[in-house]
Amino acid sequence: MQARRALSALAARFAPASYGPGAPFDGNALRFDAAAGGPHVESWFLKLVDPTGRRALWVKATILSRADGSPPVAEAWAIAFDRDAVHRGVKQTQPFSSARFAPAGLDLHVCDVRLRDGALSGQVASAEGRVAFDLAFTTDAPALVPLPLRAMYEGRLPSSKLVSPHPDARFSGSYEAFGERVAVEGWRGMQGHNWGRGHAPSYAWAHVNQWDEPHDLVLEGVTARVPVGPWLAPPLTLMVVVHRGVRYAFDAPRALLGARGTIGRRSFRFSAESRIATIEGELAADDRDFVALRYDNPQGPPTWCLNSKIASGQVRFEVRGREAVLLRTRAAALEIGTLDERHGVRVVCA
Repeated sequence: MQARRALSALAARFAPASYGPGAPFDGNALRFDAAAGGPHVESWFLKLVDPTGRRALWVKATILSRADGSPPVAEAWAIAFDRDAVHRGVKQTQPFSSARFAPAGLDLHVCDVRLRDGALSGQVASAEGRVAFDLAFTTDAPALVPLPLRAMYEGRLPSSKLVSPHPDARFSGSYEAFGERVAVEGWRGMQGHNWGRGHAPSYAWAHVNQWDEPHDLVLEGVTARVPVGPWLAPPLTLMVVVHRGVRYAFDAPRALLGARGTIGRRSFRFSAESRIATIEGELAADDRDFVALRYDNPQGPPTWCLNSKIASGQVRFEVRGREAVLLRTRAAALEIGTLDERHGVRVVCA
């Protein structure tokens, strides 16, 4: 009992303010220290999916600082997914010194992309084509902060960190992808932020808030192996659910030890259990509904991100003493990270 109280006190001391006491936790704050330099990757991204799961848009702004001391760069990415056509993407790069990142909050300008709280505008253009956007999004949902301790965000371990400052947003406006204009009204999506000394060499990440039948459930989960010195740590699976406004985090020590994530060739199967709730499910997509993105690391080989924003699957969620919720989706975000360059998915934005 004494050990349990000590663990609870430690968690309360270090937990981010979004779900515990402490100083305010700014999920979108810039983590890169340009003066110090050194190996660093950092990304802010948006994804939005239409209610039918036919179309989706993914836009990302990144920082890459290499270990060799070369000048850091900023990148803008955009992928337009269309289940009935070919998914296409574009990428632009500029010196970090020419981009603008606010030290706090969400306010950045990379190439021609402008991202602020509640608004995305501009374009990403290359020789392959152009994706332009003028979108507004809601920012009233509380952040999802998957790592259980504040110290895990402030310290060196784990080497890759993630947070979803706006995990359940509604989008309106329009975007134009390779000459085709798409109207957006009430599409659901999210905004995320991640950073670290490099991209995890093996991971699966999923986010779903658009279901075949309307339901107020947001799911985010990740299974990853991250470097610890010269070794890879065992897989760690983190799951968070928000159901009808109540947050269920499977991050207590026993829940973390029991959580499971299986990364397949094109799928992600997961399960977790806390004292009051259980979650299990599987998300997957065909080769044709993935695109492959080359994520350069500050040192070593690149991580290949197999990226789909129109993955399908099913989820079962149950709060003890209540009827289980069974949901299906054709509008899930699913990303699989691998070092295997023979991944078999069509490459865009290389």
